[in-house]
Amino acid sequence: MKYIILLAVIVILILLVLNYYPPLGGKSSAESQKRIKESPQFSDGKFRNAIPTPMDYSLKDTSEALIQTIKGNPRGRPKGSLPIEPFDAKAFKEKTEDQVVWFGHSTLLLKVNGVHLLIDPVFGQYASPVSYFGPKRYSKKLPAEIKDLPEIDAVIISHDHYDHLDYGTIRKLKGKVKQFIVPLGVAGHLTKWGVDPDRIQEQDWWDEHSFQGLTVVSTPARHFSGRGGNSGSTLWSSWVILSENSKIYFSGDSGYGPHFKAIGDQYGPFDLALIESGQYDDRWANIHMTPEEAVQANLDVQGQRMIPIHWGAFTLALHSWTDPIERVKQAADQRDLALATPKIGEIVTIGTKEFPSSNWWEEID
Repeated sequence: MKYIILLAVIVILILLVLNYYPPLGGKSSAESQKRIKESPQFSDGKFRNAIPTPMDYSLKDTSEALIQTIKGNPRGRPKGSLPIEPFDAKAFKEKTEDQVVWFGHSTLLLKVNGVHLLIDPVFGQYASPVSYFGPKRYSKKLPAEIKDLPEIDAVIISHDHYDHLDYGTIRKLKGKVKQFIVPLGVAGHLTKWGVDPDRIQEQDWWDEHSFQGLTVVSTPARHFSGRGGNSGSTLWSSWVILSENSKIYFSGDSGYGPHFKAIGDQYGPFDLALIESGQYDDRWANIHMTPEEAVQANLDVQGQRMIPIHWGAFTLALHSWTDPIERVKQAADQRDLALATPKIGEIVTIGTKEFPSSNWWEEID
């Protein structure tokens, strides 16, 4: 009898955490649910990829991954400090050119036609729903804290995984952001965290949203979503940002697929493509690209210049921490692709021929 009571207590505690622990997010409103159910991407109670994307791992695969994780990779994290360029908010605001600043992983600050955009902001030290536990950031400091950022016109979110949508970051940011532009279903998390629903724009794939002279388009990705075990309840997206002067593509998280060519055919060529290039594994090939596939994706979307992202901040896979940038650089050289390799915090000006190109990671132990 005591075991039954213990089991019941455990079940109740789990249900309480899943329903009331704020970092796990919230549920969509009735209006959002209506749009979700009408989406071509939604069927049988969850969002689906455009092409079959199996994620069923065998017991052998799971066991091997667990053993490798326990063993660890001595090159899985940098031993030394990463070079960080301090962010000068005044200089960023005053310059008239379109610019982008990489904050590590997939967090990016953009200025496009004078509009300040923040993509997948994660400013916490852990890519996790629990403070002080989980994948820890390589750098103790970022180029800037949230309080040091200029006023943000819009935050754009690719999907609701913890390394792209961070509870603590959104709570600190919400007062200085005019609008949040997100895939279908993600608004439920933001409203749970105190964001005014009137400041949230939810988009399905191929929806175009006009915002302060820009066109922001939610485009397909090949991935998945879910917080607290609620997989597939929200959509995942890549994003196209169009202005009079610049065309920018952000891949979000995605396995390789035909959607890249479709996006390039409809909106390319792009002045700059920000492409996921790290945190991959052969077992996850359908939902995360290898560096070589990232280069091909850039060619498919017709990116004139590529910045590799989704690396340089957290260890979320078993490869060495420099493996993504080394492999993507080699593949880019072989394909004669223009690659930019900025340090974290380094300002990159869009539309010029002068781009950061140093192998700065080679200087770190």
